[in-house]
Amino acid sequence: MADIHFDYRMAIAAMESGADKIRINPGNIGSADRVRAVVSCARERGIPIRVGVNSGSLEKEILERNGGVTAEGLVESALLQAARIEDLGYDNLVLSIKSSNVMMCARAHQLIAEKTRYPLHVGITEAGTVFSGNIKSAVGLGIILSAGIGDTIRVSLTGDPVEEIKSAKMILKTLGLRKGGVEVVSCPTCGRTRIDLISLANQVETMVSGMDLDIKVAVMGCVVNGPGEAREADIGIAGGDGVGLLIKHGEVVRKVPEEELLEVLRHELENWS
Repeated sequence: MADIHFDYRMAIAAMESGADKIRINPGNIGSADRVRAVVSCARERGIPIRVGVNSGSLEKEILERNGGVTAEGLVESALLQAARIEDLGYDNLVLSIKSSNVMMCARAHQLIAEKTRYPLHVGITEAGTVFSGNIKSAVGLGIILSAGIGDTIRVSLTGDPVEEIKSAKMILKTLGLRKGGVEVVSCPTCGRTRIDLISLANQVETMVSGMDLDIKVAVMGCVVNGPGEAREADIGIAGGDGVGLLIKHGEVVRKVPEEELLEVLRHELENWS
């Protein structure tokens, strides 16, 4: 997926070099001839074009007509730019409308889903750092995806792109739109906690990140309520006062020294069937 701005020659070069899809905003690619050259190359190779519009790229007349950036303006701009490519006889398109305003972005997607059958690439743009960006993306994508809107997604973070992928997977799994991978659930600390739960939960999450299992793992901070709270998980551990419990489907199956909890869980997962 090649994200191209301003220079139409870069879009053509990307396609000639094997890009599976390109993203452009026809409004900043230049003249009609330049847009036509990009479309011609895409047509020859059967490459989809994602028409991307965001709140920072709206046409001046749309901004003036709507009194600034609005959900309606985002939709109008995207459909206008898509029409420029449709007029050239090409409709292998994906549309993308993004804003850093979460509720405006959600509203815009609800509007455009009623006006087009093109696939939609969804996300909250300029969402921020890993902390704030994840919260904004989870809220925005949660609203959009739970309405059945969206075909591809991006979680936009100012950080390591690997974090974007991890967050996107978690959002999809939380919404029931993705299967596979280990889901870790852990309790908040409370007065009953008798173990370094924060460290243990983080170690478990790191340990299972590469495991190809479709199960839920619970990490609980006490042996009193831990088994009951872990009932919905496939497997779990609970610890405190030097002793730990291995739990399967809410039932205690083994008691082990606290310091062996992590390795016991690792062994169980590596031999899971």
